[in-house]
Amino acid sequence: MAEYRLHCMKESGNCYKAALMLQLCGCDWEPVGIDYFNGATREAAFRDEFNEMGEIPVLDHGERRLSQSGVILTYLAGITGKFAGRNEDEKLEILRWMLFDNHKFTSYYATLRFLFGLQKCGETPVTEFLRGRALGAWTVVEKHLASRPFLVGEIPTIADLSLAGYVYYTDETGIDRAAFPNINAWAGRIAALPGWQHPYSLMSTAS
Repeated sequence: MAEYRLHCMKESGNCYKAALMLQLCGCDWEPVGIDYFNGATREAAFRDEFNEMGEIPVLDHGERRLSQSGVILTYLAGITGKFAGRNEDEKLEILRWMLFDNHKFTSYYATLRFLFGLQKCGETPVTEFLRGRALGAWTVVEKHLASRPFLVGEIPTIADLSLAGYVYYTDETGIDRAAFPNINAWAGRIAALPGWQHPYSLMSTAS
C-alpha cells in the first residue's frame, strides 16, 4: 500500500489540486476512486468514516485523515518542504490567494462547470450569475499575473497549485479562455514542472 492514499475522482479540480501536489513532490501515493456521481459522498457510511462534510478529496497518511484541498496542500507543504512560503510574508500571501481561490476563483467556476458543462442544464439565471462572478475572479488573477510568473513571486507555491485546480479541464462553461493570456501562460509554466500530468491522466483510476 502506498504511503499516501487520496480518495478522489478525476473529474474534480479540487481533487486534482491534492493529486498534483503529491505528484510534483514525488510522494508515494495512489488515487482511490470515489463514485461521486452515484451519490457515494452523500451516503451516511462515507460521512461517518471519511468526511462528515460529504466532500472529496480526502487524504490518508498513516493514522491521519485530512479533508479540504487547502488543508491537504498546507499539510503536504509542511511535510515535504516543497511549494511552501520561504518566510512569514510569503506564507500569509499564499494563504490570501488560497482563500480567494476557495471563495471565488475555483468556487464560482467549478459550480458553473458542474451545472453548465457536466450536467448540461443549459443557460439559466443561475449559470449567468455564476459566469459573471467567475469572470470577475479570473480578471483579478489575469491582472495579477501580468507582472509575475507565479502568484507569489518568482517560484510556484501551493497557492498556484490551488488556483490551477480547474484550468486544465476543457469542459464547456461559456468562458472564452483566449481572453486570459496571462492565466494561460501561467498554466503552461505549471504544466512544465517536472512530473506534471493532466488530471484525467493523474487520476485515471479514480472515477
